[in-house]
Amino acid sequence: MAGFHGGRLPLPQSGLDAEFWSTQGSNLTLAAVAIIAFIAVVALVMFGADLVRGKARDKVQLVVLITPVLVLLGVGLVYPALDTVWLSFTEIVKEPDPVTGINTESVNFVGLANYTYAFTDPTMLRTILNTLVWIVMVPLLSTAVGLAYAVFIDRAKGEKALKSLVFMPMAISFVGASVIWGSIMYDFNETGEQTGMLNAFLGTLGIDPINFLAAEPWNTLFLIVILAWIQTGFAMVIISAAIKGVPPEINEAASLDGANAWERFWHITIPSIRGTLVVVMTTITIATLKVYDIVRTLTQGRYNTDVVANKMYVLGFVEQREPLGAALAVILFVFVIPIVVYNVRSLQKVKETR
Repeated sequence: MAGFHGGRLPLPQSGLDAEFWSTQGSNLTLAAVAIIAFIAVVALVMFGADLVRGKARDKVQLVVLITPVLVLLGVGLVYPALDTVWLSFTEIVKEPDPVTGINTESVNFVGLANYTYAFTDPTMLRTILNTLVWIVMVPLLSTAVGLAYAVFIDRAKGEKALKSLVFMPMAISFVGASVIWGSIMYDFNETGEQTGMLNAFLGTLGIDPINFLAAEPWNTLFLIVILAWIQTGFAMVIISAAIKGVPPEINEAASLDGANAWERFWHITIPSIRGTLVVVMTTITIATLKVYDIVRTLTQGRYNTDVVANKMYVLGFVEQREPLGAALAVILFVFVIPIVVYNVRSLQKVKETR
């Protein structure tokens, strides 16, 4: 039969032919030349700055060291941010050319129309509200459980092993954690035996199985649990280190004065680690604002579980509505600003009290 060689199907072309390796070799050579040229230019500039003498020496060296960083920040951060802000105030209109009939794009300024739509459209508004629920629940759950675990396990027998178990989810990617929880914990079958642990347990109690990922509005909370499970290990490790840094003499003196364990916890431990708690909650909150993988993997934003990061991706790259996606990106950035300001002010207060 045609296409067979000795009774075997022909192997598919792998694409790793001579042309492929020739192209890759050229790319690698070009990359090596660019890296060498960059190192040479930096070395020459540093050498020239080192030759400067007198009072201007320190200023010149400072400018030489800071300028590349500022250029990279400007090109990689400032310009894209400003471009995104501008894009959020525009609308891309696609119209056929009257002569050629080919679609052409034009960018029109529409002011706050995209933001108005984001805060008035029911679907968009639900997405923003879901994100607010995430940034409230995840830091509180993760920090509270991490704090409790750090306090109860501190100096206990087998402390290292017990803390390792809680910290282990930090090594799992968000997608991996989503697959684990989706297939092991939340799995739901309309007919047949339930393989999800939660539904299997409900079955032993005679309770009908639940489609956890489609049960509104609780499905959002079920997704939140996954991120809290991951971040609890981070909170526990940082808080545990801070607790160990509290001088034991203070607790001993309070104990001699008649303070019980609960009073020592609230009046000594918590004030002593306040700065650490602020940093932990801020870090987890910022990570929560960027959450995308969990929602994308388990629900794709269906059943009213969408969040801003996932919606931004769908609008910008799937539906080709870049201005509206840019508006959501700006809204996400605005959410971060008060968190950072609160973090800076809280840390400043901690320094003043010391």
